[in-house]
Amino acid sequence: MQRTDVLILGGGLVGLTLALALDRHGVSSVVVDPADPATTLSPTFDGRASAIASASWNMLEAIGIAERLVPHGQPIHRIEVRDGLQRDPLVFADERPLGTMVENRILRRELREAALASSNIDLRMPARAEVDRREDGVFATLSDGSEVRADLLVAAEGRRSPTRDAAGIRIAQWQYAHSAIVTAFDHERDHGGVAHEIFYPAGPFALLPMIGGKRSAVVWSVHGKDAAGMMALSDHAFAVEAEKAAGGLLGKFTIAAPRAAWPLGFHHAATIIGERLALVGDAAHGIHPIAGQGLNLGWRDAAALAQVIVEGSRLGLDLGDAQLLARYQRWRGFDAMAVSVATDSFTRLFGVPGRIPRAVRRFGIGAVERIAPLKSFFMAEARGEVGELPTLLRGTMI
Repeated sequence: MQRTDVLILGGGLVGLTLALALDRHGVSSVVVDPADPATTLSPTFDGRASAIASASWNMLEAIGIAERLVPHGQPIHRIEVRDGLQRDPLVFADERPLGTMVENRILRRELREAALASSNIDLRMPARAEVDRREDGVFATLSDGSEVRADLLVAAEGRRSPTRDAAGIRIAQWQYAHSAIVTAFDHERDHGGVAHEIFYPAGPFALLPMIGGKRSAVVWSVHGKDAAGMMALSDHAFAVEAEKAAGGLLGKFTIAAPRAAWPLGFHHAATIIGERLALVGDAAHGIHPIAGQGLNLGWRDAAALAQVIVEGSRLGLDLGDAQLLARYQRWRGFDAMAVSVATDSFTRLFGVPGRIPRAVRRFGIGAVERIAPLKSFFMAEARGEVGELPTLLRGTMI
């Protein structure tokens, strides 16, 4: 039976980042995921891109991943927020980049290559695991017949986490009446490192700058009933509709990536721990992409859990100890709930149609623009620099 410190179910962006953070501090892990890398690393698998917040980038720098991403990343120098096509947007800008845009495919590739080169990570993909959590440890039988024993099980399996469900952890959840259409466009004008978030009653339209100057990723929330029709449009017709939604900000659009539509929903786990179990990322919470914080929220989980595990290891504690896990619960519980509630509230606020709600929203946007402390708070939230930050999110090793 193979002995490891941590068994991580889920080799996606959050699961692999956690494994790498542990590896850099001498903590071993076995990472199991049923997905075939030949599929997940294909350019046609997932056309999404992620806005990596400053704090998350600090962690990637600390564990040696950011240097791999620099050639593929577009710094976000400015964010412009509008209610519809209002003339004067709310502008967030600073001397430091507010984030960095990287294709998810690139993130997956670089994290996987780093994991394969790490001495403390055993990557099992594709594979499945039957797991038994006991008082004296976590025992797993993998689909190839091999057996693994660990002190702690981490569920990083995504929104439909079977491990969370098997543990009997309840979740609060609901569906939004929206779908997100994700693609990328080439456009006439250089984006200048500016991200645009335009709110419509049907949902937000986000233009996110990609490397090269004249390409942007798009996350377009539309009414669920309209999603099929939008997806059925020709590439040209869809680009024309997107140009209208963008208000001509970047000139003519030409589609540059396959389109994908994702139904939008919210869920939040009642607890993120169990007996020898910790949830991270979408297994713990799933939010609306209105502020692009979903992945960053998962990385904050990974940073906090890594610190709890590493510090526990240095003290010679059992990594599945209930007190260690309770510390992780306290650390992440409030922040994850606060971000989840905030994104849900913004989604509902900006989805209310009518002249009076629009006037209220625009007054609020103007107020944030004028009140420096309030604006600074929102910028810190966008960077992921609010609250008690784990050491990795400050850019230093634990």
